[in-house]
Amino acid sequence: MGSVLVIGGAGYIGSHAVKALRGRGAEVIVFDNLTAGHRAAARFASALVEGDIHDGQRLRETLRRHEVDAVMHFAAWASVGNSVIDPAGYYRNNVMGTLGVLEAMVAEDVRHFVFSSTAAVFGDPVETPITETHPREPINSYGETKLAVERALPHYARAYGLQSIVLRYFNAAGADPDGDLGEDHDPELHIIPRAIDAALGRDTLQIFGDDYDTPDGTCLRDNVHVTDLAEAHLLALDALRGGAASTAYNLGNGSPVSVRDVVGSVGRVLGRPVPVTIAPRRPGDPGVLFASSARIKQQLGWAPGFEHLDTIVHTAARWRELHPAGYRTGAQV
Repeated sequence: MGSVLVIGGAGYIGSHAVKALRGRGAEVIVFDNLTAGHRAAARFASALVEGDIHDGQRLRETLRRHEVDAVMHFAAWASVGNSVIDPAGYYRNNVMGTLGVLEAMVAEDVRHFVFSSTAAVFGDPVETPITETHPREPINSYGETKLAVERALPHYARAYGLQSIVLRYFNAAGADPDGDLGEDHDPELHIIPRAIDAALGRDTLQIFGDDYDTPDGTCLRDNVHVTDLAEAHLLALDALRGGAASTAYNLGNGSPVSVRDVVGSVGRVLGRPVPVTIAPRRPGDPGVLFASSARIKQQLGWAPGFEHLDTIVHTAARWRELHPAGYRTGAQV
């Protein structure tokens, strides 16, 4: 087998996938422009290639030089709120950039592709838990851009033999249990690290909307641990290398928790209260999103190892404790 190219492998989820691949003894090449990723987060890669997904020539050279036979693609813009403000940028990066990756793969005869998609492709759910057959009707351009790629992939399979597995994340959360890797975004948008920072007095936490039709008025989300997401990528790659046809899977714990549940969990884990303020709803935010992951469990044997919210929060808190300034070596908070 050839090496695996992990595009966006210096980012949050990509870096965890790289570590999981190396734990299996795989040769892993990270391709990242480091605008949102961190060089230190790619520490488990066999090599780091600085490059942009819009640079088709550099992509082709990397695929060829490292004898890549499979690509995992994490390099997407992923803020729902920002996608509402800047849809042009999201289409340019998430759609045009990904099509450039696929073009390079076809040109270099690389035929295995694991694509990071999102629950945002479903929009407001008509039923929960959300299965793979649920209608896909995004309500923001982030979800639309991911769906555009999902719709393109079957055509690439028919025309070029490029087989893909789409993994639709719900809320990625937590950090590497060993404390080596974690979330380091600027600005930080995810609820768990923001709540941790608020409890530690480093930031303020806004709850966007407390008037949803949910038990406590705040959004319900399905938090899936980042290590469990990484494991799903390995299983998807194994399936493709074993001859599996293109398909898609949902990835979540299947147990929705509210924003206030997260605040309560962070308070329990840290032993201190989390100060919050209430802000208006954000455009493009559905009230309830949680997954059925029965299909990937049955077909690929995936089983999440971090199902309890407090356990997920504990790994995130440990990362923040060990790396109070993220990946900035020697920086002071």
